[in-house]
Amino acid sequence: MDRHANRFAVNCSILFTELPVLERPAAAKAAGFDAVEFWWPFAEPVPSQAEQDEFVAALDDAGVSLIGLNFFAGDMPAGDRGIVSWPSREQEFRDNAAVVAALGERTGCRAFNALYGNRFDDTDPDTQDKLALDNLSHAASAVAEIGGTVLIEPVSGATGYPLRTANDAIDVITALAERGATNAALLADLYHLHVNGDDVARAIDTHADRIAHVQIADAPGRNEPGTGTLDISGYLDQLSERGYTGWIAAEYKPSGATADSFGWFTR
Repeated sequence: MDRHANRFAVNCSILFTELPVLERPAAAKAAGFDAVEFWWPFAEPVPSQAEQDEFVAALDDAGVSLIGLNFFAGDMPAGDRGIVSWPSREQEFRDNAAVVAALGERTGCRAFNALYGNRFDDTDPDTQDKLALDNLSHAASAVAEIGGTVLIEPVSGATGYPLRTANDAIDVITALAERGATNAALLADLYHLHVNGDDVARAIDTHADRIAHVQIADAPGRNEPGTGTLDISGYLDQLSERGYTGWIAAEYKPSGATADSFGWFTR
């Protein structure tokens, strides 16, 4: 893994869950990582200024860089996967986008994942897709002011989530570009793509120039690399050969204690 070692980060929303959120950056640093990412780390889309300050201080005190942050995605444990395409929550998302941009400016983070949201049985998909483009255009404009990128991610495990393949996400990115929002790019989570039946190697070959962030977990199980059958090393080598030089974030469910799950990264 020496070829990629200085590009590994850890997702502190799914890893180090044995610890309170604000203690996780320091735990990541102690485990040998200089960079972290988070899903939305607050209970509300617009946390208090004190909560934001505490989060930034936890990163600073740990001496780690924040390299990825999600927009507010609703109640994730309950099954929500974003509010981008959720009618009646436009203002909530846009208020959150302002906070995301502000946190990005303070921390140096420039990559922001906007989960698209599930389909609703009582809502026309075209209506949801139009709303999503409106909200994503707004988000792209908000983070463009700090040189940020909105990440669009195919996701598995949520039957109502419409973006399942790299092509699905690229279609959204292309539609945003046609509206003038050119700072959107693909988040390639190798686990999600594989589990959804996408051809991961072909997706990398076809879309390498539009990939701005990579996440890894093994399959099946979504556990740490080395516990399943996914050719993570091969895909990372392929990404490098196609010119990808960005971060590679560990976003997996540890099969045991988080601190015991990093052997693959140091071999």
